[in-house]
Amino acid sequence: MIKFLDLHKINERFRGEMDAATKRVLDSGWYLLGKEDEKFENDFAAYCGVKHCIGCANGLDALELIIKAWDIGPGDEVIAPANTYIASLIAISANGATPILVEPKLDTYLIDPERIEEAITPRTKAIMVVHLYGRVCDMRSINAIAKKHGLKVIEDCAQAHGAFYEGTRVGALGDAAGFSFYPGKNLGCLGDGGAMTTNDDELAKKLRALRNYGSDVKYHFPYRGTNSRLDELQAAYLSVKLPALDEDNARRVEIASRYCREITNPKIELPAAPTGNHDSVYHVFPVRVEKRDEFQAYLTEKGIQTVIHYPIPPHRQPAYTEWHDLTLPITEKIHDTIISLPISPVMTEEEVIEVISAVNAF
Repeated sequence: MIKFLDLHKINERFRGEMDAATKRVLDSGWYLLGKEDEKFENDFAAYCGVKHCIGCANGLDALELIIKAWDIGPGDEVIAPANTYIASLIAISANGATPILVEPKLDTYLIDPERIEEAITPRTKAIMVVHLYGRVCDMRSINAIAKKHGLKVIEDCAQAHGAFYEGTRVGALGDAAGFSFYPGKNLGCLGDGGAMTTNDDELAKKLRALRNYGSDVKYHFPYRGTNSRLDELQAAYLSVKLPALDEDNARRVEIASRYCREITNPKIELPAAPTGNHDSVYHVFPVRVEKRDEFQAYLTEKGIQTVIHYPIPPHRQPAYTEWHDLTLPITEKIHDTIISLPISPVMTEEEVIEVISAVNAF
C-alpha cells in the first residue's frame, strides 16, 4: 500500500532528537510559554522573515485571533476564497463578521484577484488569502487592491510553510498570517499547534495577550481573550523539524515535477505549473478527474491511497445555510472533480513511479 501520507515514517526520522526534546521538557518542569516556545517563535520568525511569531493552539485560533485583534466583528465583512477549507471561514464567522466568498481561478485553485475588487463594499475590512495546497496567491495584485481600499490582508498559510513569492516567504506577505502545525502539514507537530506572524509591533503585543486570556502581565487583563497557547512539547518538536523543512519541501517539488512531466493521461487535469511569482511547496498534489469516484476506487484497488480536498464546498455545508442559494460554478467544478495523489518527503522513487504508471493506465 502506498500511503497518502506516512506520518510515522516522516516523524521516525527525528526519533532521537524528539526523545531528547521530550526529556528536556519533562526535566524542566515548565510546560507552557517557556523556553521551548520562545525558541521556536524566534526561529520561525527568522525563517519567515518577520519580526514576530506568536505561538497558539492551532491554525483556526491563529486566524480567529488576528481578526479579533483588529476588532473586526458584527457588521463587518472579510473577503475570502469560496473554495477554501472551512476553517478559514469559521475564523471570520466566530468573530461575528461576514465572510464574502470570491471564486478562484480554475487553473490555480487560488482566489481570483480580478474578482476581489467587485466584492468590496463599505463594510469590507480585510481580505483573507489562502495559499491553498501549498501554492502562493498573487500577492502583488491583492496587496495593491488592499492598499487602494484601505484593507488589511490576512494570509492563511496553513498549507504553505516555506513557500516564496518574489523572494519573500509566506507569513510575511500581508499584514498578518496564521499557520497550522497539524501533524499532516509540511511542518507538523505531534498534535495540534499554530502560530501567527506579523511585522506589526502593536498587533504582536495584542496577540500575545489575546492568546493568554487577554493578559499582558499576570492577573491583568486589558482584553477579553482566550486560552490558545502552543505547549512546550509541541514547540520543542517543531524546533526539531524546522531545519529539515526546506529539504522536505524540495522533495515535494521534485515529486510534483515528475507528476507534471510524466502523467500524460488526458483524463487527468494536472495543476498549472507555478509561474515565476507563484511558488508552491505542494502540501498536496491535486488533480481533477471527471469520473472521480471511479478513479479513486481504481487507485485503491491498485494499493494507492488518495484523499479528496474537499468533497463539499463551504457554501453547500449545513453550517452555512445562508449560502445555499449561491451559485459558484468554478468552486463547484473544483469540489466535484478534485482528488489528491500521494506526495510526501518520504515517498520512494519506486512509489512515485508506481503512482505515475497507475494514473496513466486509468
